[in-house]
Amino acid sequence: MRRIGEEELAVTSEKAGIIRQEIIKMLGEAGSGHTGGSLSAADMVACLYFWEMKLDPQKPDWQDRDRFVLSKGHAAPVLYAALAEKGFFPREYLRTLRKLGSPLQGHPDMR
Repeated sequence: MRRIGEEELAVTSEKAGIIRQEIIKMLGEAGSGHTGGSLSAADMVACLYFWEMKLDPQKPDWQDRDRFVLSKGHAAPVLYAALAEKGFFPREYLRTLRKLGSPLQGHPDMR
């Protein structure tokens, strides 16, 4: 991993704050979820998604993209919030967390 500069660090901190706000909103509206696990991963996920990983929201199936494996699946809200902030889907989708028919469930699923 490369060393990030002061400006990048400030952006990462801002993105992590946005991600945390979305996690709180998602879990509040869903009425359940693992708050601590998601919130504690926000800085790491923000750094990876905004500076380290090769990703393109316009080409989500790009063969050369980096893959992110979330081993603590109960922290899925941090992943969903980062994906929305990165532009993979509209932020409004976050309001469907754990709802019937929503692709955003309590644990990530590739489907």
